[in-house]
Amino acid sequence: MSAPTGSASQPKGRKVITTGLPGPTDEPPPVRLLDPEGRRVEDPRWPLDLSTEEERSLYRDMALLRRFDAEATTLQRQGELGLWASLLGQEAAQIGAGRALDLRDFVFSSYREHGVAWCRGVDPVGMLGFWRGTAHGCWDPYQAGMANYQVVVGGHAPHGVGYAMGMQRDGADGAVLVCFGDGATSQGDVNEAFTFAAVYGAPVVFYCQNNQWAISEPLERQTRVPLYRRAVGFGFPGIQVDGNDVLACLAVARGALEHARSGAGPVLVEAVTYRMAPHTTSDDATRYRSGEEVEEWAAQDPLVRMRAHLETTGRPDAGFFKEVDEEAGALAVRVRGGCRAMPDPPPTAIFDHVYAGPHALLDAQREEFTAFQAQFEDAPWPSGGPA
Repeated sequence: MSAPTGSASQPKGRKVITTGLPGPTDEPPPVRLLDPEGRRVEDPRWPLDLSTEEERSLYRDMALLRRFDAEATTLQRQGELGLWASLLGQEAAQIGAGRALDLRDFVFSSYREHGVAWCRGVDPVGMLGFWRGTAHGCWDPYQAGMANYQVVVGGHAPHGVGYAMGMQRDGADGAVLVCFGDGATSQGDVNEAFTFAAVYGAPVVFYCQNNQWAISEPLERQTRVPLYRRAVGFGFPGIQVDGNDVLACLAVARGALEHARSGAGPVLVEAVTYRMAPHTTSDDATRYRSGEEVEEWAAQDPLVRMRAHLETTGRPDAGFFKEVDEEAGALAVRVRGGCRAMPDPPPTAIFDHVYAGPHALLDAQREEFTAFQAQFEDAPWPSGGPA
């Protein structure tokens, strides 16, 4: 069964004009190495030979990531996080790309790439500081090889290209992975990043997780052609991959990164997947998408697909899945406790790290704010207030 697409229908009210000019050609299927039932599919363009341990590791990554994501969602519902952007359904797209990276590379991501951060060695507990409001940044970008979350949609794409151009001029042999969703492709920042990357041959891979919905806007309102085909108009290659197939995502991301590292310029990868959860925990997805659509995509669950593959090939031993489940449970306990134990930052922390050095106006604002806060220290409650 081919992955559903969100761009097949014609919007109501659109007038179709026949000009005699050629229309979009028939699209080839996305790159796929595992079918939805978990059967291995060979593709000579994208060879991938993994050991038993490597395949088990990919499943483990996805299973632990899903458990972490579920725990973070629960913590938000309990008031422990201000917001959470779930990646449910996108585990294969993120783990596949994340495991394709090496130490030479650097990542710029949006706010949903918890799986890529996981692959870069970021502690899951640390990821939650951003969502709990206790930290401006959750990790050291240079230690992880990954910039902190970017909430401005598409705003990090030019940053990634600029970093890649810097690597290029420094003679570094790494590449930059820029991750974003389908909605970001409608932002000027992303298209400007495409232009700069193409013109300067920057070593960057644009990795678009097409999860079919830009908040409540369907893909058909973002584009009339598959997103990966936009790359051709900017002068670099694009490829579409089954984003629910972790093996295909790994193979394609590896190939794209090697292409960029070799000096051949940028690549756009469109990983076709689905956002099973709401956009964030403040969203009600039932208002704009049907239960039938969700069920259709649930049948292509990336975790179920990889497990079926392992079971079919006999690669895991009898206790493997039980061990992973137990490890996931222990991770959930650690994440829950670590989140609740996070200390509140001092109120003046909002002034830290705004500028690289001293700034007279900011210093004056900090002093004014500190004086304002001091009015409430040890002040008695007015009559009738709490005892």
